[in-house]
Amino acid sequence: MAKTSGKVKLQAKSTEVALKGKNTVKVVEKRVRYAAVVPAAAPMFTAGDIAGLHLTRDPLALQSNVALVMDQNTSEVLFEKNANVALPIASLTKLMTALVVVEARQDMEEILEVTPDDIDREKNSGSRLRIGAQLTRANMLHIALMSSENRAASALGRHYPGGLPAFVAAMNAKAKALGMHGTRFVDSTGLSSSNVASANDLAKLVFAAYQHPIIRTYSTDPKYAVDTGANLVHYVNSNRLVMDDDWDIGLQKTGYISEAGRCLVMQARIDNRPVVMIFLDSKGKYSRIADAARIRKWLESGIRQPMMTQVNAKQS
Repeated sequence: MAKTSGKVKLQAKSTEVALKGKNTVKVVEKRVRYAAVVPAAAPMFTAGDIAGLHLTRDPLALQSNVALVMDQNTSEVLFEKNANVALPIASLTKLMTALVVVEARQDMEEILEVTPDDIDREKNSGSRLRIGAQLTRANMLHIALMSSENRAASALGRHYPGGLPAFVAAMNAKAKALGMHGTRFVDSTGLSSSNVASANDLAKLVFAAYQHPIIRTYSTDPKYAVDTGANLVHYVNSNRLVMDDDWDIGLQKTGYISEAGRCLVMQARIDNRPVVMIFLDSKGKYSRIADAARIRKWLESGIRQPMMTQVNAKQS
């Protein structure tokens, strides 16, 4: 289609009339319809793109700007790509939310209520939990981990002694205690792009969270239904790999906001070896899953030479 003065030409029709005699007169009638051109939306650049991480190439051609794979038993780094760069982590935040709740030993049978304070005013995302819904703390934790329910994660933070400010302070204190020096939390959901961490930091979080059976179980549950007090709400896991019998996954968490791209952390047993995998800022809805499959294939190939790919120091 041709562009004319900011409009798109949709159709042109011409007619020709010939008159008898020496001369032939050509009459052309053009009927043209135009439609206004709608400007294409500007591409959304992630924090990783802005930092230039998308320029980093790796031997496995991963679609994630950041990747880290570690042997869980020995802490040996098997694959590394920009693992020292702190980026927004989206709902991977909820793994720390779970860790703080579990280690605070709060009553898991206490009923928590969803209030207007739990409405997402950061990204204006929806939720299947209505205002006034009442769930046990255990159920809030369950759906926050397996299905990334934001209102559940918000309610967990609010119902901490001292409220959400004290909860966020506890999250940051735990990060510091774990040696997550590039990590910062400002909320319990991950909706804020100010929640940041590096892959190296997140590996430490996965190692710590894996020590708690309740986090392992809830994060890998394929399906779950909760009674909100008014109705039964069915949830499915946000990571389809937990439903794949070919995978042996012990812990997982997904995440996405536009600034973070698609994110995934997992503990899995591959070739009879427990490994921790971190993928940040992946492009495309299924790219993080495909990257996990590439890593698995590489590990199962028997190659044991670690792969290290780092962005230029000036961008770190």
